[in-house]
Amino acid sequence: MRFFNTEGPIRPDDHYNLPPLTRWDLDQVLTLIEQKKYFLLHAPRQTGKTSCLLALMAHLNRDGRYRAVYANLEAAQTAREDVTRGMAAICSVLGRSIRLYLNDPRSDQWQRSEGATFAPEDRLSRLLEFWTGLDPRPAVLLLDEVDALVGDTLLSLLRQLRAGYPQRPTAFPHTVVLCGVRDLRDYRIQARSERELITGGSAFNIKAKSLRLGDFSAEETRTLLLEHTQETGQVFTPEALEQVWTLTQGQPWLVNALADRACFELPAGRDRTQPITRALIDQAKEQMILERVTHLDQLAHKLQEPRVRRVIEPMLAGTALGDVADDDIQYLLDLGLLRLQDGGLRVANPIYRELLPRMLAFTPQASLPQIAPTWLKADGRLDPKQLLDAFLAFWRQHGEPLLNSAPYHEIAPHLVLMAFLHRVINGGGTLEREYAIGSGRMDLCLRYGAVTLGMELKVWRDGRPDPLAEGLKQLDTYLAGLGLDSRWLVIFDRRSGQPPIEVRTGSEQMTSPGGRGIVLVRA
Repeated sequence: MRFFNTEGPIRPDDHYNLPPLTRWDLDQVLTLIEQKKYFLLHAPRQTGKTSCLLALMAHLNRDGRYRAVYANLEAAQTAREDVTRGMAAICSVLGRSIRLYLNDPRSDQWQRSEGATFAPEDRLSRLLEFWTGLDPRPAVLLLDEVDALVGDTLLSLLRQLRAGYPQRPTAFPHTVVLCGVRDLRDYRIQARSERELITGGSAFNIKAKSLRLGDFSAEETRTLLLEHTQETGQVFTPEALEQVWTLTQGQPWLVNALADRACFELPAGRDRTQPITRALIDQAKEQMILERVTHLDQLAHKLQEPRVRRVIEPMLAGTALGDVADDDIQYLLDLGLLRLQDGGLRVANPIYRELLPRMLAFTPQASLPQIAPTWLKADGRLDPKQLLDAFLAFWRQHGEPLLNSAPYHEIAPHLVLMAFLHRVINGGGTLEREYAIGSGRMDLCLRYGAVTLGMELKVWRDGRPDPLAEGLKQLDTYLAGLGLDSRWLVIFDRRSGQPPIEVRTGSEQMTSPGGRGIVLVRA
């Protein structure tokens, strides 16, 4: 029985899959190879790059015109700046790969004997020269995880490939494909032997093209899911199919992970006589985020990087990016955290959009004191009035110290409020978030049983007018979209010289320009 793949390259006998060579322009790739080009393939992690490279190798070797070898260079990452160790690891991996995929042990034997006598900065090029001369068919080399290499080791690899380039195809590989998460222009190589940073473009200026592997389309997402139906007879409801696409926007790992959890892990999904429903997909999504599964945890870890924070923090705050460097934005696009849509930056999909603030609110949430659920009625229903009183009391007592626990200073109040609300729902509800660059706000929607509570969060900063009027107008639009008539506008006063939080925190009833009843919270 096949299943959805969430670890490593696909195996068609084991995994539901889309044929990898259909996911990129194979004619373009084959033309580049025919023209003896050196080029790149890049895409975010767990999108299918390795599967595509392995399928390309198999295609070329079946065709018989070329001899192609795939090699994963990640083993050399631990060598870091040690070029001797790094080149030895790369040559060892390459020799074993040639033996494995072409059933030819000669290159492996060479690099362990004669190859060991060459200087590190020459060893790889000598091995490639030796391998190329073993067979009249042009050699194609597919190098994966290249951007896992560090400093002088990466620099040595790129420069040896560049130095051998003029000797192709008789004395050096006909084509080399470098593969990684980032485009070559984003490589920033801090070499010990150089005083300045070296960009990948300058170290490897023989690159002809940089190809990016995209996400699944809506139709491809549906096709993959329906492989499960064809094999087991278990159907996805139309709403479930649509929800997988909506939540993932075709990100391959997310598509597979949601479907795998819904079909193979959740008890209701394992009953093949029952359909996979939207509720099951939503349950799978929530579990994945709560468990911080590896793929999502890797992305959350990126939030601590300064170049990521410079973009994500203002995005969450709803402010303009300002003078953020183009390279920082491109880095997040290459990571797959963001995408360009309608001319603007957006979080790549709703799962990531929920993940980012939730991960940032984790530390404040873990720092919360014990709070009695006074917001629940005797029958377990949420009481919005009691929730407001509980939040005001909580903020007056704990707001100031908890603000210091939030990792992003500019949105610390938002993160502490979200941490409080997560304690409120505690598995019995959901908290949805909306935010965008330049919107000047973050919107929250808390759903608990029959209660839907919309909130708009704004910050009053030094040198700016009171955001009340703008917030009331924006909240009208947000509430209209939710079909609600009354909810909260929360204004965090972050101006310098203000009274203590316990003094300035309070609430009052107001009416919006659209005639809606609004609870104004000043904190």
